[in-house]
Amino acid sequence: MKKRKTDNIILAIVGPTGVGKTKLSIELAKRYQAIIINCDAMQVYKRMNIGTAKIKEEEKEQIPHYLFDIKEITENYTVYDYQKDARKIIEENKDKNIIFVGGSGLYLKAALYTYQFKEEQTNKNNYDGYSNDDLYQLALKKDASMTIHPHNRQRLIRFLNKEKIAPPKSKPLYKAIYIGLTCDRKILYERINQRVEQMFKDGLLEEVKSLYQENIHSKAIETAIGYKELYAYFDGLISLEEAKDLIKKNSRHYAKRQYTWFNNQMDITWFNVNFNNFNETIEKVIEKIEKYR
Repeated sequence: MKKRKTDNIILAIVGPTGVGKTKLSIELAKRYQAIIINCDAMQVYKRMNIGTAKIKEEEKEQIPHYLFDIKEITENYTVYDYQKDARKIIEENKDKNIIFVGGSGLYLKAALYTYQFKEEQTNKNNYDGYSNDDLYQLALKKDASMTIHPHNRQRLIRFLNKEKIAPPKSKPLYKAIYIGLTCDRKILYERINQRVEQMFKDGLLEEVKSLYQENIHSKAIETAIGYKELYAYFDGLISLEEAKDLIKKNSRHYAKRQYTWFNNQMDITWFNVNFNNFNETIEKVIEKIEKYR
């Protein structure tokens, strides 16, 4: 596949939860008459709405949105599946501006870089003698953006036995502008904590309870922050307050890993978000885009 030869632009808006990625994507899509492609690994699944902070229908403002709610929660959807789907949408919309939005860096790189998948190893390592924490640390070393639960030994071993990490020399496949939203770490963590509280007010407990009562156990449930912790609560392993605290803690840790991954993997221009005047942030991003074009 060759680099996209067109005056149209591809934008990628990245960053942790709670910094305004969705709002920025809508404003830029209106300005540049763009379509929006989801780049959040969990937002591809139906019925995972509140816990993934998925955009609501009324917030889309009639802008075409792709790769949201495309899979049942019981289905398995891989990075390789995302790569194929995202590139197909790009090729079918060569005459349009395109905005990727989300925090799943590995998905974004698979879509926009010369990211190649290798076959799984035939000689599997069963990692006997390794503790769960050992496996978890090895998995983070392999991919800092992975979100497997530290106690899910089977999935950690399966992950470690797969060769699906982008080659070190992978290069951009498309001409794209990478925009990162950030803020002071203390403010970010406060916003994450507040967002979790709001999710519970919006019905997160009820959303997850309905899935639990249907006895749904899938990769998505085992992976997604906000769902795996509440499943532990429904299993009677932890209290509701402990589950809520874990959601906050895991969200903060994930945000930290996201920054590490993006800074090491992509050439991103970061913008400090002005939450009191978000329009100022939007204008600064537009200035960057216009200079790049």
